[in-house]
Amino acid sequence: MRVIAGTRKGTRLKAVPGKATRPTTDKVKEALFNMIGPFFDGGRGLDLFSGSGGLGIEALSRGFDSFIFVDRAPKAVETIKTNLVTLSYMEVAEVFRNDARRALKAIVKRGLTFDVIFLDPPYSDKSLEAIMQVIAEQELLTEQGVLVVEHDANRTMADTLEPHLVLNRQQSFQSQTAIAIYQSSGGIKNG
Repeated sequence: MRVIAGTRKGTRLKAVPGKATRPTTDKVKEALFNMIGPFFDGGRGLDLFSGSGGLGIEALSRGFDSFIFVDRAPKAVETIKTNLVTLSYMEVAEVFRNDARRALKAIVKRGLTFDVIFLDPPYSDKSLEAIMQVIAEQELLTEQGVLVVEHDANRTMADTLEPHLVLNRQQSFQSQTAIAIYQSSGGIKNG
């Protein structure tokens, strides 16, 4: 695992020990950022189910100002912090050991909105749709913000998330992985 582009391009990232975490492959990560960027002029992001923090770190390297990382596994939180220290990103990051739903409640209380939210739960996670719905209902995305969901390619994703998020793009990779990108119906630009 490495940072693919931006100011920290080529830097190796530490992986979470064990087999409980499935890191996003470099191929999928590169395609994902080509779909939503590939580079950014600032912004705030949220990386739920962060694992090693690879997606949020890639976004920081490509121009995001700040990121919040959330994972409930102690080894993952330790790995995220190690990677952030290695890349000198601790000043622009917050790391929380928490369940995704509880983290979203805390974020709502803080009144935060995001330019990107990465949602990459274990493929077997049954709470994915409920978490996506909380993000939509609480309007946690800015007007131009995107919700990026990495999921099992066999899973059917909703076309809309009420009140105003719509599936803007979907792409499958390899045999198991797919990416779904949701955006505000008022913020989608055609072309």
